[in-house]
Amino acid sequence: MDTETDEVFKALADPSRRRLLDSLNGRNGQTLRELCAGLDMARQSVSKHLALLEEARLVTTVRRGREKLHYLNAEPINAIADRWISRYDRARAHALADLKHALESSTMSATDPTAFVYTTYIRTTPEKLWQGLTDPAFTRRYWGLEFRTDWQPGSAMAWEGRGLTGTDPEQVVLECEPYRRLSYTWHTFTPEFAAAVGMDDETLAKISAEKRSKVTFAIEPQGETVKLTVVHDGFEPGSTVLEMIHDGWAALLSSLKTLLETGESLPEPTPQEG
Repeated sequence: MDTETDEVFKALADPSRRRLLDSLNGRNGQTLRELCAGLDMARQSVSKHLALLEEARLVTTVRRGREKLHYLNAEPINAIADRWISRYDRARAHALADLKHALESSTMSATDPTAFVYTTYIRTTPEKLWQGLTDPAFTRRYWGLEFRTDWQPGSAMAWEGRGLTGTDPEQVVLECEPYRRLSYTWHTFTPEFAAAVGMDDETLAKISAEKRSKVTFAIEPQGETVKLTVVHDGFEPGSTVLEMIHDGWAALLSSLKTLLETGESLPEPTPQEG
């Protein structure tokens, strides 16, 4: 943990790297070419700075076709804040909290409002992480729900939790490569679900009118840890669902990480919007 923290502070100490983070904070999901165009820096310099930011886990990348898109990643700042923020003086605590907020909010930037991207590193194996994402015995503990499906592409998925079972022909598995990649469409928002989580009628009407989104989990072994990148996309600009799932995903993935790394029983899951 201390080595990881050192890498984060080292990455943030350089003004050029902070400018890159500022650029991504203004418009998330940029290619290397776009980042170079927006900054008075040589391509090679930008590449080197991005490599350090990726190494510090402040930036994560997602490939779409031939393009490599760069996104801010809030997980390292969350980890620092959770462990150290209470030990800082008030001014430093506020500064760190502001940075944490900026990184988190940037994952659904108003200039790139169609995706939520989050990367975390978990001290586990791809096999265990896959189990954590698909096995009801695990999902019950950190998510408070279960998935009923055979995990074959095209198969239907039933979402069970909060005393409800949600089914819909459009709730399906999209991709399934065990220990590497998993993708499925998001669940249907029903009056029963809204009542279970205390959602008002106006909000339910808004999110029910939005097109269905999807979530993708990319798993990459990295020595003794596994890199997990979550991309929740398919949203339209101004999506209410995207705004609502943002904090839920951060809490959910932190709980998954804790469960896989410690094996400890977690507190009863509170409803996570999504």
